[in-house]
Amino acid sequence: MERSTASDMASEKPNPSHHSTGAVQMRIKSANSHHDRLSQSKSMILSENVKVAEPVNRHRRNHSQHNLTLADIISTQDHTVVEKEGYLLKAKIADGGKKLRKNWSTSWIVLTARKMEFYKESKQPALANLKPGYKPECVDLCGARIEWTTEKSSRKNVFQITTLSGNEFLLQSDIDFLILDWFHAIKNAIDRLPKEQSCTSRNLEFKLKRSSSIELLNSLDTESKEPKAEHRKSLIFRLNYSASDTNDRNRVKSRLKKFISRRPSLKTLQEKGLIKDQIFGSHLHLVCEHENSTVPQFVRLCIEAVERRGLDVDGIYRVSGNLATIQKLRFVVNQEEKLNLDDSQWEDIHVVTGALKMFFRELPEPLFPYCFFEQFVEAIKIPDNAIRIKSIKRLVKKLPRPNYETMKILFEHLKKIAAKESVNLMSTQSLGIVFGPTLLRPEKETGNMAVHMLYQNQIVELMLSEYSKIFGSEED
Repeated sequence: MERSTASDMASEKPNPSHHSTGAVQMRIKSANSHHDRLSQSKSMILSENVKVAEPVNRHRRNHSQHNLTLADIISTQDHTVVEKEGYLLKAKIADGGKKLRKNWSTSWIVLTARKMEFYKESKQPALANLKPGYKPECVDLCGARIEWTTEKSSRKNVFQITTLSGNEFLLQSDIDFLILDWFHAIKNAIDRLPKEQSCTSRNLEFKLKRSSSIELLNSLDTESKEPKAEHRKSLIFRLNYSASDTNDRNRVKSRLKKFISRRPSLKTLQEKGLIKDQIFGSHLHLVCEHENSTVPQFVRLCIEAVERRGLDVDGIYRVSGNLATIQKLRFVVNQEEKLNLDDSQWEDIHVVTGALKMFFRELPEPLFPYCFFEQFVEAIKIPDNAIRIKSIKRLVKKLPRPNYETMKILFEHLKKIAAKESVNLMSTQSLGIVFGPTLLRPEKETGNMAVHMLYQNQIVELMLSEYSKIFGSEED
Protein backbone atom coordinates (compact mmCIF):
# COMPACT_ATOMS: atom_id res chain seq x y z
CA MET A 1 0.00 0.00 0.00
CA GLU A 2 1.48 3.27 -1.11
CA ARG A 3 1.88 5.98 1.47
CA SER A 4 0.87 9.43 0.26
CA THR A 5 3.35 12.16 0.76
CA ALA A 6 2.67 15.61 2.10
CA SER A 7 3.12 17.15 -1.36
CA ASP A 8 0.53 14.80 -2.82
CA MET A 9 -1.96 15.73 -0.10
CA ALA A 10 -1.37 19.42 -0.74
CA SER A 11 -1.97 18.98 -4.46
CA GLU A 12 -5.31 17.23 -3.95
CA LYS A 13 -8.34 19.27 -4.84
CA PRO A 14 -10.90 19.78 -2.16
CA ASN A 15 -14.13 17.83 -2.49
CA PRO A 16 -17.03 20.20 -3.24
CA SER A 17 -19.36 18.00 -1.26
CA HIS A 18 -17.39 18.76 1.87
CA HIS A 19 -18.14 22.46 1.51
CA SER A 20 -21.84 21.81 1.10
CA THR A 21 -22.01 19.68 4.20
CA GLY A 22 -19.88 21.94 6.32
CA ALA A 23 -16.88 19.65 6.61
CA VAL A 24 -14.24 20.72 9.05
CA GLN A 25 -10.68 19.60 8.63
CA MET A 26 -9.11 18.56 11.90
CA ARG A 27 -5.48 17.68 12.28
CA ILE A 28 -4.89 14.87 14.73
CA LYS A 29 -1.40 14.41 15.98
CA SER A 30 -0.13 11.22 17.45
CA ALA A 31 3.41 10.65 18.63
CA ASN A 32 4.77 7.16 18.55
CA SER A 33 8.19 8.40 19.45
CA HIS A 34 10.15 11.60 19.78
CA HIS A 35 11.33 11.44 16.14
CA ASP A 36 8.45 9.81 14.34
CA ARG A 37 5.25 11.86 13.92
CA LEU A 38 2.32 10.71 11.88
CA SER A 39 -0.21 13.17 10.50
CA GLN A 40 -3.68 12.26 9.57
CA SER A 41 -6.63 14.30 8.35
CA LYS A 42 -10.11 13.65 9.53
CA SER A 43 -13.41 15.13 8.35
CA MET A 44 -16.05 16.03 10.92
CA ILE A 45 -19.50 16.62 9.35
CA LEU A 46 -21.96 18.63 11.40
CA SER A 47 -25.68 18.13 10.95
CA GLU A 48 -27.77 21.24 10.51
CA ASN A 49 -30.18 20.05 13.26
CA VAL A 50 -27.51 19.75 15.94
CA LYS A 51 -26.40 22.80 17.90
CA VAL A 52 -22.92 23.18 19.15
CA ALA A 53 -22.81 22.98 22.94
CA GLU A 54 -21.04 25.89 24.52
CA PRO A 55 -18.07 25.02 26.70
CA VAL A 56 -18.81 24.91 30.38
CA ASN A 57 -16.65 27.28 32.36
CA ARG A 58 -15.95 25.74 35.72
CA HIS A 59 -14.33 28.75 37.37
CA ARG A 60 -16.22 29.67 40.59
CA ARG A 61 -15.71 33.35 39.77
CA ASN A 62 -18.03 33.04 36.78
CA HIS A 63 -20.92 31.84 39.02
CA SER A 64 -21.20 35.14 40.91
CA GLN A 65 -24.45 37.11 40.96
CA HIS A 66 -22.98 40.37 39.79
CA ASN A 67 -25.33 40.51 36.83
CA LEU A 68 -28.51 39.39 38.66
CA THR A 69 -31.45 41.79 38.59
CA LEU A 70 -33.54 42.86 41.58
CA ALA A 71 -36.33 40.50 40.50
CA ASP A 72 -33.83 37.59 40.42
CA ILE A 73 -32.77 38.32 44.01
CA ILE A 74 -36.36 38.53 45.22
CA SER A 75 -37.30 35.28 43.50
CA THR A 76 -34.29 33.44 44.93
CA GLN A 77 -35.11 34.61 48.45
CA ASP A 78 -38.89 34.41 48.66
CA HIS A 79 -39.85 32.26 45.70
CA THR A 80 -42.70 34.77 45.21
CA VAL A 81 -43.49 37.33 42.57
CA VAL A 82 -43.68 41.01 43.45
CA GLU A 83 -47.10 42.24 42.33
CA LYS A 84 -46.71 45.87 43.37
CA GLU A 85 -44.25 48.08 45.21
CA GLY A 86 -43.95 51.74 46.04
CA TYR A 87 -44.11 54.43 48.72
CA LEU A 88 -47.16 54.99 50.97
CA LEU A 89 -47.78 56.53 54.38
CA LYS A 90 -48.21 53.79 56.99
CA ALA A 91 -49.38 53.77 60.61
CA LYS A 92 -49.62 50.66 62.79
CA ILE A 93 -52.50 51.15 65.25
CA ALA A 94 -52.74 47.67 66.81
CA ASP A 95 -50.33 44.82 67.52
CA GLY A 96 -51.87 41.49 68.41
CA GLY A 97 -55.11 43.21 69.40
CA LYS A 98 -53.33 45.74 71.62
CA LYS A 99 -53.96 49.32 70.56
CA LEU A 100 -50.91 51.39 69.65
CA ARG A 101 -50.33 55.10 69.38
CA LYS A 102 -50.82 56.19 65.79
CA ASN A 103 -47.54 57.30 64.23
CA TRP A 104 -47.43 57.99 60.49
CA SER A 105 -44.24 57.21 58.58
CA THR A 106 -43.26 56.77 54.94
CA SER A 107 -42.65 53.14 53.99
CA TRP A 108 -41.60 51.32 50.87
CA ILE A 109 -44.24 48.60 50.50
CA VAL A 110 -43.77 45.35 48.60
CA LEU A 111 -46.90 43.33 47.80
CA THR A 112 -46.68 39.66 46.83
CA ALA A 113 -49.36 37.03 46.34
CA ARG A 114 -49.66 36.27 50.06
CA LYS A 115 -48.05 39.03 52.10
CA MET A 116 -46.92 42.62 52.35
CA GLU A 117 -43.53 43.81 53.55
CA PHE A 118 -42.74 47.25 54.93
CA TYR A 119 -39.25 48.69 54.50
CA LYS A 120 -37.86 51.83 56.06
CA GLU A 121 -37.22 54.34 53.29
CA SER A 122 -35.56 51.72 51.09
CA LYS A 123 -35.90 51.88 47.32
CA GLN A 124 -34.44 48.38 46.96
CA PRO A 125 -36.05 46.26 49.68
CA ALA A 126 -34.59 42.99 48.45
CA LEU A 127 -31.06 44.36 48.67
CA ALA A 128 -31.78 45.88 52.06
CA ASN A 129 -33.03 42.50 53.23
CA LEU A 130 -29.62 41.03 52.52
CA LYS A 131 -27.99 43.16 55.19
CA PRO A 132 -27.09 41.21 58.34
CA GLY A 133 -29.76 41.50 61.00
CA TYR A 134 -32.21 43.45 58.80
CA LYS A 135 -35.75 42.07 58.89
CA PRO A 136 -38.66 43.94 57.31
CA GLU A 137 -42.09 44.02 58.91
CA CYS A 138 -44.19 41.35 57.25
CA VAL A 139 -48.00 41.16 57.05
CA ASP A 140 -49.73 37.88 56.23
CA LEU A 141 -52.76 38.66 54.06
CA CYS A 142 -54.43 35.28 54.52
CA GLY A 143 -57.79 35.93 56.17
CA ALA A 144 -57.10 39.68 56.40
CA ARG A 145 -59.76 42.38 55.96
CA ILE A 146 -59.38 45.63 54.03
CA GLU A 147 -61.78 48.59 54.22
CA TRP A 148 -61.85 52.35 53.74
CA THR A 149 -62.04 54.38 56.95
CA THR A 150 -62.71 57.99 57.84
CA GLU A 151 -62.88 57.54 61.61
CA LYS A 152 -59.32 56.40 62.34
CA SER A 153 -57.61 59.46 60.86
CA SER A 154 -58.36 63.01 59.76
CA ARG A 155 -56.31 62.44 56.61
CA LYS A 156 -58.04 61.71 53.33
CA ASN A 157 -57.71 58.48 51.29
CA VAL A 158 -57.09 56.16 54.26
CA PHE A 159 -57.84 52.44 54.28
CA GLN A 160 -57.28 49.87 57.03
CA ILE A 161 -55.91 46.34 56.89
CA THR A 162 -56.75 43.99 59.79
CA THR A 163 -54.98 40.63 60.01
CA LEU A 164 -56.05 37.44 61.78
CA SER A 165 -53.26 37.95 64.31
CA GLY A 166 -54.87 41.19 65.49
CA ASN A 167 -52.52 43.62 63.73
CA GLU A 168 -54.09 46.75 62.24
CA PHE A 169 -52.45 49.05 59.70
CA LEU A 170 -53.53 52.31 58.11
CA LEU A 171 -52.26 53.16 54.61
CA GLN A 172 -52.67 56.59 53.04
CA SER A 173 -51.70 58.74 50.07
CA ASP A 174 -52.88 62.16 48.94
CA ILE A 175 -52.81 60.98 45.32
CA ASP A 176 -56.28 59.60 44.60
CA PHE A 177 -55.51 57.24 41.72
CA LEU A 178 -52.40 55.89 43.50
CA ILE A 179 -54.17 54.91 46.73
CA LEU A 180 -57.11 53.49 44.76
CA ASP A 181 -54.73 51.32 42.74
CA TRP A 182 -53.10 50.04 45.94
CA PHE A 183 -56.49 49.30 47.52
CA HIS A 184 -57.63 47.16 44.59
CA ALA A 185 -54.26 45.38 44.32
CA ILE A 186 -54.29 44.38 48.01
CA LYS A 187 -57.98 43.44 47.92
CA ASN A 188 -57.44 41.22 44.89
CA ALA A 189 -54.51 39.54 46.64
CA ILE A 190 -56.67 38.86 49.72
CA ASP A 191 -59.58 37.56 47.63
CA ARG A 192 -57.31 35.10 45.82
CA LEU A 193 -56.08 33.57 49.09
CA PRO A 194 -57.89 30.65 50.80
CA LYS A 195 -60.48 31.32 53.46
CA GLU A 196 -59.76 31.52 57.17
CA GLN A 197 -59.94 27.78 57.85
CA SER A 198 -57.00 27.18 55.46
CA CYS A 199 -54.68 29.73 57.07
CA THR A 200 -51.75 29.05 59.34
CA SER A 201 -52.19 27.35 62.69
CA ARG A 202 -50.81 30.42 64.48
CA ASN A 203 -53.61 32.56 63.11
CA LEU A 204 -56.09 29.87 64.08
CA GLU A 205 -54.84 29.92 67.65
CA PHE A 206 -55.16 33.69 67.87
CA LYS A 207 -58.64 33.66 66.37
CA LEU A 208 -59.60 30.88 68.72
CA LYS A 209 -58.49 32.93 71.72
CA ARG A 210 -60.56 35.89 70.56
CA SER A 211 -63.75 34.11 69.53
CA SER A 212 -64.00 31.05 71.74
CA SER A 213 -62.14 31.92 74.93
CA ILE A 214 -65.29 31.93 77.06
CA GLU A 215 -66.45 28.51 75.87
CA LEU A 216 -62.99 27.02 76.34
CA LEU A 217 -62.62 28.45 79.83
CA ASN A 218 -65.92 26.86 80.83
CA SER A 219 -64.53 23.50 79.76
CA LEU A 220 -61.42 23.80 81.92
CA ASP A 221 -61.29 22.33 85.39
CA THR A 222 -61.37 25.19 87.88
CA GLU A 223 -59.11 23.27 90.27
CA SER A 224 -56.30 22.61 87.78
CA LYS A 225 -54.82 24.23 84.72
CA GLU A 226 -55.17 21.02 82.66
CA PRO A 227 -58.58 19.97 81.31
CA LYS A 228 -60.18 16.81 82.59
CA ALA A 229 -59.82 13.68 80.50
CA GLU A 230 -63.48 13.62 79.49
CA HIS A 231 -63.15 17.16 78.11
CA ARG A 232 -59.99 16.66 76.06
CA LYS A 233 -61.70 15.29 72.96
CA SER A 234 -64.21 18.11 72.89
CA LEU A 235 -61.41 20.66 73.35
CA ILE A 236 -59.41 19.20 70.48
CA PHE A 237 -62.52 19.29 68.31
CA ARG A 238 -63.03 22.95 69.17
CA LEU A 239 -59.40 23.77 68.45
CA ASN A 240 -59.82 22.35 64.98
CA TYR A 241 -63.20 23.71 64.03
CA SER A 242 -64.48 26.51 66.26
CA ALA A 243 -62.13 29.12 64.78
CA SER A 244 -63.98 28.95 61.49
CA ASP A 245 -67.42 28.87 63.03
CA THR A 246 -69.16 32.19 62.53
CA ASN A 247 -71.62 31.39 65.32
CA ASP A 248 -68.87 31.90 67.89
CA ARG A 249 -68.19 35.36 66.56
CA ASN A 250 -71.88 36.25 66.62
CA ARG A 251 -72.18 35.08 70.22
CA VAL A 252 -69.25 37.28 71.26
CA LYS A 253 -70.79 40.27 69.50
CA SER A 254 -74.15 39.74 71.18
CA ARG A 255 -72.51 39.49 74.61
CA LEU A 256 -70.60 42.69 74.01
CA LYS A 257 -73.80 44.47 72.96
CA LYS A 258 -75.54 43.30 76.14
CA PHE A 259 -72.62 44.46 78.26
CA ILE A 260 -72.59 47.90 76.64
CA SER A 261 -76.36 48.28 76.96
CA ARG A 262 -76.16 47.47 80.69
CA ARG A 263 -73.52 50.11 81.38
CA PRO A 264 -74.70 52.80 83.80
CA SER A 265 -75.23 56.29 82.42
CA LEU A 266 -72.93 59.20 83.17
CA LYS A 267 -75.63 60.78 85.34
CA THR A 268 -75.94 57.60 87.43
CA LEU A 269 -72.18 57.44 87.96
CA GLN A 270 -72.14 61.10 88.98
CA GLU A 271 -75.00 60.55 91.44
CA LYS A 272 -73.12 57.65 93.02
CA GLY A 273 -70.01 59.80 93.29
CA LEU A 274 -67.95 57.54 91.04
CA ILE A 275 -67.43 60.36 88.54
CA LYS A 276 -67.11 63.88 89.84
CA ASP A 277 -68.16 67.04 88.06
CA GLN A 278 -65.37 68.38 85.87
CA ILE A 279 -64.05 71.93 86.18
CA PHE A 280 -62.45 72.03 82.76
CA GLY A 281 -64.95 71.66 79.96
CA SER A 282 -68.05 72.46 82.05
CA HIS A 283 -70.36 75.43 81.56
CA LEU A 284 -69.36 78.48 83.57
CA HIS A 285 -72.67 78.74 85.43
CA LEU A 286 -72.51 75.04 86.42
CA VAL A 287 -69.03 75.47 87.89
CA CYS A 288 -70.21 78.51 89.85
CA GLU A 289 -73.33 76.71 91.08
CA HIS A 290 -71.23 73.75 92.21
CA GLU A 291 -68.91 76.06 94.16
CA ASN A 292 -71.73 78.39 95.29
CA SER A 293 -69.89 81.42 93.88
CA THR A 294 -70.00 83.83 90.95
CA VAL A 295 -66.33 83.37 89.93
CA PRO A 296 -64.70 79.91 89.64
CA GLN A 297 -62.25 79.27 92.46
CA PHE A 298 -59.62 78.06 89.99
CA VAL A 299 -59.72 81.41 88.14
CA ARG A 300 -59.18 83.30 91.41
CA LEU A 301 -56.26 81.06 92.43
CA CYS A 302 -54.51 81.48 89.05
CA ILE A 303 -54.92 85.27 89.08
CA GLU A 304 -53.57 85.51 92.62
CA ALA A 305 -50.54 83.33 91.75
CA VAL A 306 -49.71 85.37 88.65
CA GLU A 307 -50.00 88.67 90.51
CA ARG A 308 -47.69 87.35 93.24
CA ARG A 309 -44.89 86.14 91.02
CA GLY A 310 -45.60 86.80 87.35
CA LEU A 311 -46.30 90.50 86.73
CA ASP A 312 -42.66 91.18 85.83
CA VAL A 313 -42.11 88.00 83.77
CA ASP A 314 -41.21 88.68 80.14
CA GLY A 315 -44.00 87.54 77.79
CA ILE A 316 -46.44 86.57 80.53
CA TYR A 317 -49.53 84.92 78.94
CA ARG A 318 -47.79 84.96 75.55
CA VAL A 319 -45.15 82.34 76.33
CA SER A 320 -46.47 78.77 76.50
CA GLY A 321 -45.77 76.51 79.46
CA ASN A 322 -44.97 72.79 79.37
CA LEU A 323 -48.10 71.10 78.02
CA ALA A 324 -47.59 67.88 80.00
CA THR A 325 -47.38 69.82 83.26
CA ILE A 326 -50.44 71.88 82.29
CA GLN A 327 -52.39 68.68 81.68
CA LYS A 328 -51.24 67.37 85.05
CA LEU A 329 -52.52 70.55 86.72
CA ARG A 330 -55.81 70.17 84.87
CA PHE A 331 -56.15 66.60 86.16
CA VAL A 332 -55.56 67.73 89.75
CA VAL A 333 -58.23 70.44 89.41
CA ASN A 334 -60.77 68.06 87.88
CA GLN A 335 -60.25 65.57 90.69
CA GLU A 336 -60.97 68.31 93.22
CA GLU A 337 -57.71 67.65 94.95
CA LYS A 338 -56.34 70.34 97.21
CA LEU A 339 -54.62 72.81 94.93
CA ASN A 340 -51.57 74.77 96.00
CA LEU A 341 -50.16 76.76 93.09
CA ASP A 342 -47.12 77.70 95.17
CA ASP A 343 -46.04 74.05 95.14
CA SER A 344 -42.69 73.41 93.44
CA GLN A 345 -44.28 71.38 90.62
CA TRP A 346 -46.12 74.55 89.50
CA GLU A 347 -43.16 76.87 89.96
CA ASP A 348 -43.11 77.74 86.24
CA ILE A 349 -45.61 80.62 86.10
CA HIS A 350 -46.21 79.89 82.41
CA VAL A 351 -47.82 76.58 83.46
CA VAL A 352 -50.32 78.52 85.58
CA THR A 353 -51.11 81.02 82.83
CA GLY A 354 -51.38 78.17 80.29
CA ALA A 355 -53.88 76.34 82.50
CA LEU A 356 -55.96 79.51 82.95
CA LYS A 357 -56.11 80.09 79.19
CA MET A 358 -57.04 76.41 78.70
CA PHE A 359 -59.91 76.77 81.18
CA PHE A 360 -61.45 79.62 79.19
CA ARG A 361 -60.70 77.96 75.86
CA GLU A 362 -62.49 74.73 76.83
CA LEU A 363 -65.68 76.37 78.07
CA PRO A 364 -68.58 74.89 76.01
CA GLU A 365 -69.78 78.47 75.60
CA PRO A 366 -67.12 81.21 75.76
CA LEU A 367 -66.98 83.94 78.41
CA PHE A 368 -68.69 86.23 75.88
CA PRO A 369 -71.82 84.11 75.16
CA TYR A 370 -72.57 83.19 71.55
CA CYS A 371 -75.75 85.27 71.44
CA PHE A 372 -73.73 88.40 72.26
CA PHE A 373 -70.99 87.93 69.66
CA GLU A 374 -72.58 89.82 66.77
CA GLN A 375 -73.71 92.60 69.09
CA PHE A 376 -70.15 93.16 70.37
CA VAL A 377 -68.84 93.13 66.78
CA GLU A 378 -71.40 95.75 65.71
CA ALA A 379 -70.50 97.88 68.74
CA ILE A 380 -66.76 97.84 68.01
CA LYS A 381 -67.49 99.02 64.45
CA ILE A 382 -69.01 102.30 65.71
CA PRO A 383 -66.64 105.10 64.57
CA ASP A 384 -67.36 107.47 67.49
CA ASN A 385 -65.24 106.35 70.45
CA ALA A 386 -67.58 107.63 73.18
CA ILE A 387 -70.61 105.92 71.65
CA ARG A 388 -68.57 102.78 71.09
CA ILE A 389 -67.59 102.62 74.79
CA LYS A 390 -71.21 103.16 75.91
CA SER A 391 -72.44 100.40 73.61
CA ILE A 392 -69.84 97.96 74.92
CA LYS A 393 -70.74 98.88 78.51
CA ARG A 394 -74.47 98.26 77.92
CA LEU A 395 -73.72 94.83 76.48
CA VAL A 396 -71.44 93.93 79.40
CA LYS A 397 -74.17 94.87 81.87
CA LYS A 398 -76.58 92.48 80.11
CA LEU A 399 -74.31 89.45 80.56
CA PRO A 400 -75.28 86.66 83.02
CA ARG A 401 -73.87 87.32 86.46
CA PRO A 402 -71.18 84.55 86.44
CA ASN A 403 -69.98 85.84 83.05
CA TYR A 404 -69.97 89.48 84.18
CA GLU A 405 -68.22 88.86 87.51
CA THR A 406 -65.61 86.55 85.99
CA MET A 407 -65.01 88.99 83.13
CA LYS A 408 -64.61 91.90 85.54
CA ILE A 409 -62.01 90.19 87.73
CA LEU A 410 -60.13 88.84 84.68
CA PHE A 411 -59.91 92.22 82.90
CA GLU A 412 -58.88 93.94 86.12
CA HIS A 413 -56.03 91.42 86.34
CA LEU A 414 -55.02 91.90 82.70
CA LYS A 415 -55.02 95.67 83.23
CA LYS A 416 -52.37 95.14 85.92
CA ILE A 417 -50.35 93.09 83.44
CA ALA A 418 -50.53 95.91 80.87
CA ALA A 419 -49.45 98.43 83.51
CA LYS A 420 -46.09 96.57 83.69
CA GLU A 421 -45.59 96.75 79.92
CA SER A 422 -42.12 98.26 80.25
CA VAL A 423 -40.96 95.12 82.10
CA ASN A 424 -43.04 92.23 80.76
CA LEU A 425 -43.45 93.67 77.22
CA MET A 426 -47.17 92.86 77.23
CA SER A 427 -49.25 95.81 75.99
CA THR A 428 -53.03 95.97 75.75
CA GLN A 429 -52.67 95.17 72.07
CA SER A 430 -50.59 92.06 72.84
CA LEU A 431 -53.10 90.90 75.44
CA GLY A 432 -55.92 91.49 72.95
CA ILE A 433 -54.19 89.20 70.46
CA VAL A 434 -53.73 86.49 73.12
CA PHE A 435 -57.19 86.60 74.73
CA GLY A 436 -59.40 87.76 71.82
CA PRO A 437 -60.03 84.34 70.20
CA THR A 438 -60.08 82.67 73.64
CA LEU A 439 -62.81 84.79 75.26
CA LEU A 440 -65.22 85.37 72.36
CA ARG A 441 -65.94 83.54 69.12
CA PRO A 442 -68.94 82.91 66.87
CA GLU A 443 -70.98 79.76 67.35
CA LYS A 444 -70.65 78.96 63.64
CA GLU A 445 -67.79 80.30 61.58
CA THR A 446 -69.60 81.62 58.49
CA GLY A 447 -67.61 84.74 57.56
CA ASN A 448 -64.00 85.62 57.14
CA MET A 449 -62.00 84.25 60.09
CA ALA A 450 -59.31 86.92 59.73
CA VAL A 451 -61.92 89.70 59.99
CA HIS A 452 -63.52 88.07 63.04
CA MET A 453 -60.13 87.73 64.71
CA LEU A 454 -59.45 91.42 64.12
CA TYR A 455 -62.72 92.39 65.83
CA GLN A 456 -62.07 89.95 68.69
CA ASN A 457 -58.68 91.52 69.38
CA GLN A 458 -60.07 95.07 69.19
CA ILE A 459 -62.89 94.31 71.65
CA VAL A 460 -60.50 92.96 74.29
CA GLU A 461 -58.04 95.82 73.71
CA LEU A 462 -60.79 98.45 74.09
CA MET A 463 -62.14 96.87 77.27
CA LEU A 464 -58.66 96.93 78.79
CA SER A 465 -57.95 100.51 77.73
CA GLU A 466 -61.34 101.74 78.96
CA TYR A 467 -61.74 99.38 81.89
CA SER A 468 -62.81 102.01 84.41
CA LYS A 469 -65.51 103.38 82.09
CA ILE A 470 -66.90 100.00 81.05
CA PHE A 471 -66.89 98.33 84.46
CA GLY A 472 -67.31 101.53 86.49
CA SER A 473 -70.37 102.19 88.63
CA GLU A 474 -71.44 105.44 86.93
CA GLU A 475 -74.61 105.20 84.87
CA ASP A 476 -74.85 106.02 81.16
